[in-house]
Amino acid sequence: MINDLLFVYGTLLIDDNQFALYLNGNSVLLGSGKIQGKLYDVGSYPALIIDRSGNYDVSGSICKLNDAAKALSVLDPYEGIGPDEGSPNLYERRLQPVNTANGEMLCWVYIYNQPVDGLKEITSGDYLAYLKTRQALGH
Repeated sequence: MINDLLFVYGTLLIDDNQFALYLNGNSVLLGSGKIQGKLYDVGSYPALIIDRSGNYDVSGSICKLNDAAKALSVLDPYEGIGPDEGSPNLYERRLQPVNTANGEMLCWVYIYNQPVDGLKEITSGDYLAYLKTRQALGH
């Protein structure tokens, strides 16, 4: 059986994103979590790189997928994963430990699969808060 937990930290948290709407209709929100890593601004979306040298740096939500295989087959192409996508794929989907108030949970996570040289780090690790700040500054 495929793991049915997904950790989301970026555009899949934005209310009016069509894939976030799909996810909301095909999963149950279990709560928030944090993962050890660094977050970068790629422009219209963030990039997560796993980095175990620091604290739990990236915030997000954990969803329990109703039908994991089906949901992931819809979300993977959105995340630039699959044989029809560029090579190497934009992201990789990997099982990673996510820290929650109830301990660690093993979740699928979309991890950026491109160089981050020259990208701005989102030091707060919170993409939605970063977007609000960026919008308030008129960027």
